[in-house]
Amino acid sequence: MSDKWLPVSAALAAMQSQITPLTATESVDLTVALDRVLAAPVYAPIDVPGFDNSAMDGYAVRAAEANTGEPLSVVGSAYAGHPFDGKLPKASCVRIMTGAQMPADADAVIMQEQVKRTDAAIVCQATVQAGDNVRLRGSDIHQDAMLLTAGQRLTATHVGLLASIGIAKVEVIRKVKVALFSNGDELVQPGEALPSSSHLYDSNRFVLSAMLQRLAVEVIDLGHIADDPEALEAVFQQAMRSADVVISSAGVSVGDADFTKDVMAKLGHIEFWKIAMKPGKPFAFGQLGSSWFCGLPGNPVAAVVTMDQIVQPMLRQLAGEQVPVPTTFTAEAACTIKKRPGRTDFQRGFFEQKDAKLLVRPIGSQSSAVLTSVAQANCFIILEQDRDTVATGETVTLQPFDALLT
Repeated sequence: MSDKWLPVSAALAAMQSQITPLTATESVDLTVALDRVLAAPVYAPIDVPGFDNSAMDGYAVRAAEANTGEPLSVVGSAYAGHPFDGKLPKASCVRIMTGAQMPADADAVIMQEQVKRTDAAIVCQATVQAGDNVRLRGSDIHQDAMLLTAGQRLTATHVGLLASIGIAKVEVIRKVKVALFSNGDELVQPGEALPSSSHLYDSNRFVLSAMLQRLAVEVIDLGHIADDPEALEAVFQQAMRSADVVISSAGVSVGDADFTKDVMAKLGHIEFWKIAMKPGKPFAFGQLGSSWFCGLPGNPVAAVVTMDQIVQPMLRQLAGEQVPVPTTFTAEAACTIKKRPGRTDFQRGFFEQKDAKLLVRPIGSQSSAVLTSVAQANCFIILEQDRDTVATGETVTLQPFDALLT
């Protein structure tokens, strides 16, 4: 076990080098496929649209006839799902609605606002070109085209895309199983009365569970464990039998009652337990049998930041996902931002556009125990390990909160 403060990039690289993605798959209905990770690429079995159709309400015509200025007889109507039956006679047109299949031989649609209509005929009052207001077969999706790749996490629009090509079930990587528990004699569960002023409510387990649910993992909630080595060992034994990843909150600092590292040394192996980041320095990573272990700090903000910045990429990799690079922007510091060199800071901030400038400022207390600083923020202000205090007007990097925090 390394006792050094690992730079954030080194900690992420160390974890990435050891994680082997899951390979077991399952077939799920499209209705429950949101946020699941595709196990194989998806190819379109059909063209979309499957026929030439009208892009708007109007009249289906032959462009060459429409431009003569002569009346065109209205010989029928076409609606979505109810096409005009037959070919288009000479010097005629069909009343057509948006999405309706184009009649045979018609090559354009003229908007209803651009015609003069009598009882049984129209005269076009604008120039028409072949292809006007027509959506061609396959113009959205060509049959056999690869639409989605293995390792993509399905979004709402992906689900709609799959439905548009008639797919009702999709093959995905099985869910990562994550066992989660909080640790500490001072913790009391929400809904219970605080026994004394030295107790506090267990917020970590709830915020971490909510974040995990955004990643579509299977959360195994093992509850709250007291500061007792035997109780910790028992819950670790239970967790390593049932989960791919075990996540604890608190117990990895240097206090006399922080027993997690001792139990881990007995049952498994800790790779490292200090990261040069603020908040979040006491973060442990290791292995429990065939399960991975992440020991998060006890301070709420530190737990949230390490879950988002350190644990999230690992879980995405384990799930077989193509791990996305976090979106970042440069912005101008709207005020002085205090910082000491030596650790990468993830300060909670609020960014906004003002007078064509992107400005960002820290929000609330930057204490690792003050959860309101996350609840009221919309980004992390990332200050590099060697950086000192930032003056007003200097450029900084911001990372908008991702789906785990919004």
